Amino acid sequence: MLALRDGPIDLDSLIAAVADDGHGAVCSFLGVTRETSPGDARPVEALDYEAYAEMAIADFQTIADDAQRRFGPLKIAIVHRTGRVALGEASVAVVVGAPHRGAAFDACEFAIDTLKARTPIWKQERYRDGGTSWVSNA
Repeated sequence: MLALRDGPIDLDSLIAAVADDGHGAVCSFLGVTRETSPGDARPVEALDYEAYAEMAIADFQTIADDAQRRFGPLKIAIVHRTGRVALGEASVAVVVGAPHRGAAFDACEFAIDTLKARTPIWKQERYRDGGTSWVSNA
């Protein structure tokens, strides 16, 4: 499952998507909207995400393919929100099923780090004081 969603992320459906009788490990990462942002003291109210959908989904596929080549047989699900994401809500999820935990952890970390570095998804912070700021990915 590789998708952009304009609504909440259903972690259970992502876990089901990577389920396999040969997998002994499922690792998940959820990126959640937090109240503060590094380098800015203003409290965050929400995040707004925009994506170049066709390129983002293609990049998710490339990330999944690269993860399989690097870490062995596995299944991976990547879902990212678009639109407004409130405090405490998940904006991105990566779930990996693999035969062993090491590969699952490594592939999960690789996928989120690679996504954040290059996938065409943009984030704007909305502050409680009414201000906004576009934020680059790390």
